[in-house]
Amino acid sequence: MSFPIEKYSPLILSCLRFFDEHYQQLALQRGRRGLDANGHLILFPGSGCETYKMTYNSASTIAALQRVSQDFIRYMEVSGDTTNLAYIKTLATRIPPIPTRLQQGKECIAPAIAYERINNVETPQLYPVWPWRIYGLETDETGKYVANEKALNTYQCDSVALAHRSSKGWKQDNIWAACLGQTDDAFRLTMEKLQDGPYRFPAFWGPGFDWSPDHNWGGSALIGLEEMLLQEDPSTGEPILFPAWPKDKHIRFKLYACDGRVIEADANDY
Repeated sequence: MSFPIEKYSPLILSCLRFFDEHYQQLALQRGRRGLDANGHLILFPGSGCETYKMTYNSASTIAALQRVSQDFIRYMEVSGDTTNLAYIKTLATRIPPIPTRLQQGKECIAPAIAYERINNVETPQLYPVWPWRIYGLETDETGKYVANEKALNTYQCDSVALAHRSSKGWKQDNIWAACLGQTDDAFRLTMEKLQDGPYRFPAFWGPGFDWSPDHNWGGSALIGLEEMLLQEDPSTGEPILFPAWPKDKHIRFKLYACDGRVIEADANDY
């Protein structure tokens, strides 16, 4: 929370206010209540990335609203800029919970409460893991880091997530695997991404889903690699070293972490 975001505050506020006011007004224009029976926004119509269309309460949208509003509240409290603090705190109570559904008999994150059709191959039900970091690694009763059960169920059991799993192009499956401590999948998918591309320059990947060379291919590969090496405790902010790195593979790294920290570590020491 030390990053100076003062100049972005008007943009953050206006984005949050848009979702709050637009959907309430839209509901009232259609003769419905602006909020549901629990006092939550009715986020319809919406979209789960470019894949789930005409969604009601998209998980990716809700996760974004939860993360941005919570972090914005903390920023205002720390910075002392409390002009809009009361409004954002009230707005946060109107953000719906992330929807769930049963898959293979286990509770999973749902892409939305309801949707009309699937048009693409994205997996927005895992966006609450990354980039929004609502779910990820957490400590169990012994203090060991384990994956959040609901998020891990989604990664392992969601039929659409499994059908769409790939290392191709911008696919983020390697990142989600790393964030959930799934070492074998994270390593395999990341190494597949980092193989040489078919063109003159090894880092010219593609064709992916859009074009060649595909810069998203390499970008998602590197994010996954970094998440395998370094994450942060969601409660304390303390670094988690090698959360998804194979114990039989040697590596040494130097990475920038939050709050201006620089972390260096050697896998042989852990």
